[in-house]
Amino acid sequence: MKNKQLILSLVFGLLGGSISVGGYALFQKNQPQITVAADSNGGFSRYAKFSANGAVNFTTASAIATPAVVHIKSASGEQTSSRGRGQERGSNPFPFDFFDNFDMRRGPSQSSGSGVIISADGYIVTNNHVVDEADKIEVVLSDNRTYVANVIGTDPSTDLALLKIDAKELPALKFANSDQLQVGEWVLAVGNPFNLTSTVTAGIVSAKGRNINILDDKFKIESFIQTDAAVNPGNSGGALINIGGELVGINTAIASQTGSYSGYSFAVPANIARKVIDDLLQFGTVQRGFLGVSIQDINSQLSEDEGLSVSRGIYINSVNENSAAEAAGMKKGDVILKVDEASVNSSSELQEQIGRHRPGDNVKITALRSGKETTFNVVLKNQAGNTSMVKKESNSNLRELGAEFEEISSREKSEFKVSSGVKVTKLMAGKFRSAGIREGFVITAIDKKVIKTESDITDAIKGKEGAVLVEGTYGRGGKMAYAIVF
Repeated sequence: MKNKQLILSLVFGLLGGSISVGGYALFQKNQPQITVAADSNGGFSRYAKFSANGAVNFTTASAIATPAVVHIKSASGEQTSSRGRGQERGSNPFPFDFFDNFDMRRGPSQSSGSGVIISADGYIVTNNHVVDEADKIEVVLSDNRTYVANVIGTDPSTDLALLKIDAKELPALKFANSDQLQVGEWVLAVGNPFNLTSTVTAGIVSAKGRNINILDDKFKIESFIQTDAAVNPGNSGGALINIGGELVGINTAIASQTGSYSGYSFAVPANIARKVIDDLLQFGTVQRGFLGVSIQDINSQLSEDEGLSVSRGIYINSVNENSAAEAAGMKKGDVILKVDEASVNSSSELQEQIGRHRPGDNVKITALRSGKETTFNVVLKNQAGNTSMVKKESNSNLRELGAEFEEISSREKSEFKVSSGVKVTKLMAGKFRSAGIREGFVITAIDKKVIKTESDITDAIKGKEGAVLVEGTYGRGGKMAYAIVF
């Protein structure tokens, strides 16, 4: 198999627009019981194990983690280009790659990655880019048992996905408190590089809160843990663990000239992963709230230009109208220093802290205004400007479609020459892709029932058995129809 490398350039500078956030809460009793809570001492092991000769001993952590890390094989019916999102290698001296194995032959394509079992009954977390656009997802356990996985939910903004296999009594990793992870601390990367199963490498935490601008999402949250543990194609979605064998991150990307390991790797912090998983289980989608500010990291030049008394923090360039920040009294020129009790010195650190909260959550923002510290009590809002949360429909038939939808705008109605409809915005493994439906298709009717909202789709297919006729258009003047079989 040939490796297809996904190259994106590292870009610094202004982080425009609103900060995307979501919420963090404990699982509800009626949710699937998966172990993601930290242990009684905060979940992070503050100890190192040593061998007889005084060297650090990684055997216990490796023995805990390797059975809980799985090999993921994704297959799609045709070669697609979205996995190649990114720029040509060019002159950039420090490109960043998602690291997966790809078979780029014409026709069906395959990719290979890793995943982490987080519950004994078969919930698995991995990277979104490992399973994105897959028609079939196969999970191979460390003992070579193989299962077909269902996608519970995905979150492109953090590059995470939650899968489920039909299995019991599986070994599962406990989540650590990634906030307590320290630069210089030993960590292990566990995964399946180059299809070599159950591979363990060691390194230290090189940095935290890294924003490398690799995610292609409007509301992305990048605050990676940077390590020098060796990772390679196939490690995506695997575990980054501490010396106690607890999960501190999900390995996601590498800095590389060649597409293979060159010194640094990057992982999504465990605390972000816990929140995303919780949202996917409770609501079927990740809850995004917004602080509603345009921001910029402070440097010496900005500090001099704006007459600031500090050289670190996050400078507010503007405050959005009807935003959570405006309602709390925040203004252009304020310098954000803390979220609750956590210090934030960069945009990525601010994103991570805000990203643990849901719309309606209260956060305390400490900021400098005219050289004086001021505290703002902020109630986070969603994209629509209120504090409501959205719960996706749980209809099993709707999940089988393998698609995400949005209602079309007035402009799109005119463009598509329809009076109503719902657009397919994303395809995953499911009946729509198998039937040949492509992203951008506007559904106008299902079995002659007019479709105006996503709820209409739910109602139209609820309890259906046999063939269902899906009608619509791609906006080029012609109508299309597809048969979906339940």
